[in-house]
Amino acid sequence: MSITKICCIGAGYVGGPTMSVIAQKCPHIQVTVVDLNEARIAAWNNPDVNKIPVYEPGLADVVAEARGRNLFFSMDADKAIDAAEMIFISVNTPTKTYGAGKGQAADLRYIELCARQIARVAKQDKIVIEKSTLPVRTASSIKSILDHVGNGVQFQILSNPEFLAEGTAVADLHQPDRILIGGDNTTTEGRAALEALVEIYAHWVPRERILTTNVWSSELSKLTANAFLAQRVSSINALSELCEQTGANINEISRAIGTDSRIGPKFLKASVGFGGSCFQKDILNLVYIARSYGLHEVAHYWEQVIIMNDHQKSRFAKKIVRTLYNTVSGKKIAFLGWAFKKDTNDTRESAAIYVADELLAEQAVITVYDPRVPAGQVYADLDYLKSRAADENRDLVKVAADPYEAMKEAHAVAILTEWDEFRTYNWQHVYDVMLKPAFVFDGRGIVNREALEQIGFHLYRIGSGE
Repeated sequence: MSITKICCIGAGYVGGPTMSVIAQKCPHIQVTVVDLNEARIAAWNNPDVNKIPVYEPGLADVVAEARGRNLFFSMDADKAIDAAEMIFISVNTPTKTYGAGKGQAADLRYIELCARQIARVAKQDKIVIEKSTLPVRTASSIKSILDHVGNGVQFQILSNPEFLAEGTAVADLHQPDRILIGGDNTTTEGRAALEALVEIYAHWVPRERILTTNVWSSELSKLTANAFLAQRVSSINALSELCEQTGANINEISRAIGTDSRIGPKFLKASVGFGGSCFQKDILNLVYIARSYGLHEVAHYWEQVIIMNDHQKSRFAKKIVRTLYNTVSGKKIAFLGWAFKKDTNDTRESAAIYVADELLAEQAVITVYDPRVPAGQVYADLDYLKSRAADENRDLVKVAADPYEAMKEAHAVAILTEWDEFRTYNWQHVYDVMLKPAFVFDGRGIVNREALEQIGFHLYRIGSGE
């Protein structure tokens, strides 16, 4: 089966970069990315590729190469669905905020809407691919909708989860550890659909890195990968608290255990906690699935990963309050970073949001500087928590365009994102313009302890018992 036209529903952090790279690597395939968000599509079509809505190193160059040649961004979903032989579903699957499974289960309403739209529009056979992170056995629900609401069209459902790390997404797409494709390999049609997607990736990915499984294994593999990575972060963070009580140093421990080939060094850096759109959502989804099958011990095990992560954020905020003489009321705290990690403008589940929320509950005054996150996003994140009125958030939180202005006359600086530029600041100048005594709370372990303490800073770094 030769694919000439692809449609992707969803122009977000997964759909946009993934389809851009597919278009770049497969110039013979027309790739159309559709979305209901008019502003988002307009941003993807901005003549200035540096203003596309997703910031990822290298992505602007990829878009510049393919856009207008064989990569298109459109709001006309029906037209793109009708023309395509292969359709990727890459819409948001947030944690439910209502009804059964509230707070844990994935909200699949957008997936269902996509399936119903495909069923309504399609007039010829289609390959439909789950790109969003979904609970195991979601494919059967999509298949049921397509078969019973459609127009007699035959659909093949594949699962093709993404394993991208924000900040390195383009590199991950260009040189992936693996491509995972789940499908029905028991029928001729199912095998043909699997091979059609394999052929697309094989244009730049070695075939030995393209793994095929059944659909259920593919769906569950995505949740499992994120759960294992998040577990490592929570594990090292749990030990960081013990280090602070015993005089051990978590960085030395991480180095010591990371040299063990059975463990390895990745995801062993103690921090204020993990964020992003996937880790917490996927683990909560895993917890819900386990509970729905009566596997309560399994659910409790994975839920503890989230509990530990929330605790790490909370104790970081409490450390700031305790250090500043048990009150931050009216005191200015400068936040360096609001994105959940460097090299992305994504703020979903960022530790900064929750640390700020706790400090604002103590009537702190916060000034935020992040090189990629606009003020509107900072306020939207805080407003979403509904901890206080929107007007109060704007009274207590300011967003600075200059880092030194953010830190001027601050009682403390909290480093919440590991942006490289934070390592190069003139900390002597920062010390000179801050209130004294001057505190730095390094939630990402990026500043040099000796250098800052020689200047006169009081430095707190997670996991150091010094």
